[in-house]
Amino acid sequence: MKALLRWLALLAMALVALQLFFVARIAMMAVVAPQSTSFQRSEAWRIANEKGNLRWRQQWVPYSQISDHLKRAVIASEDDGFTNHEGVDWDALEKAWEKNAKAEQKAAAQKLPVKPGKPAPKPPKIVGGSTITQQLAKNLFLSGERTLVRKGQEFVLTLMLEHLLTKQRILEIYLNSVEWGEGVFGAEAAAQHYFHKPASQLGSFEAARLAVMLPRPRYYEKLPNSGYLASRADVIVGRMGSAQLP
Repeated sequence: MKALLRWLALLAMALVALQLFFVARIAMMAVVAPQSTSFQRSEAWRIANEKGNLRWRQQWVPYSQISDHLKRAVIASEDDGFTNHEGVDWDALEKAWEKNAKAEQKAAAQKLPVKPGKPAPKPPKIVGGSTITQQLAKNLFLSGERTLVRKGQEFVLTLMLEHLLTKQRILEIYLNSVEWGEGVFGAEAAAQHYFHKPASQLGSFEAARLAVMLPRPRYYEKLPNSGYLASRADVIVGRMGSAQLP
């Protein structure tokens, strides 16, 4: 019993030490831009192994040098309550869970034996309810696996980000580190890659197209003339006027 208690105490100390490490890292981000994220490092490893060379585009630019159109487009598309919530949008999360549950139930009800030579049916589409802060927490520190432990740590990191950084700084880090294509990270690299101009000069429709790409950037990078991309961008342009900037 003493040995078990000793191991539990060591585990608790390790968890506390890990959280203190995260606090220190996030507090430093208030004044120092992160050089890379956990997601970027995993992508660099994948690209280097698959392609044999590392194609990488990223250039940090300050908040003031990112077009307000892009800030509004990303908020309108990804997290329209960004300036008001405290890191987690519980209403959006509940709606996502309900939509995913209905999709899984529908897929189960329609499940039929697959005939030889025919492709298997596609799995139900999973809808996310994560805020910009949650996405940043995951990208900065965590892996992409879907486990309760990982999700729990994401919530803790989200609260740390919200309490230690301003909303403007959170959005600045997010826009400079989020993926916009294979090896394309951040607003400046995306603006140069797709429109051959700096992020400060992006127009409203260009910004909306980039915002729509965020859930599946590598997919849309290969389909620049996608009808869905254009129609969804039109919708986002219409919503950008009501998006509040931090």
